[in-house]
Amino acid sequence: MRVYKEFFFEAAHFLPSAPPGHPNSRVHGHSFRARVTIDGEPDAATGVLLHFDDIEAAVAEARDALDHRFLTDVEGLESPTLERIAIWLWDRLHDRLPGLAEIQISRDSCHEGCIYTGPRSDKRPRGAEQAQWR
Repeated sequence: MRVYKEFFFEAAHFLPSAPPGHPNSRVHGHSFRARVTIDGEPDAATGVLLHFDDIEAAVAEARDALDHRFLTDVEGLESPTLERIAIWLWDRLHDRLPGLAEIQISRDSCHEGCIYTGPRSDKRPRGAEQAQWR
């Protein structure tokens, strides 16, 4: 079974790797939606997998570090792609949320997002030869 909690944050950024003149090379902002998904079995006595208040408490610090910030200046997000934001969140939450299964980051107004399910064992990024910047 999986449960999830969503939160929203507003932030600005630019992508240093974008070609000169490309819109992503300039400072711009987005409304982001993050979904944190937990996988496990509900407690037999309570019927609860994990209290939503516990998920909320775990994500509060990370949300504060992102909300109304310039993401390019956030340590670990110097090139703040959706992929890197998802990994950044995973790194901050996996020890605090047993059963963390997935981080989803979306920019709904752009109709795009990223789903991260944790580190891959071979560490070789898929499509690296195609994606020079994002």
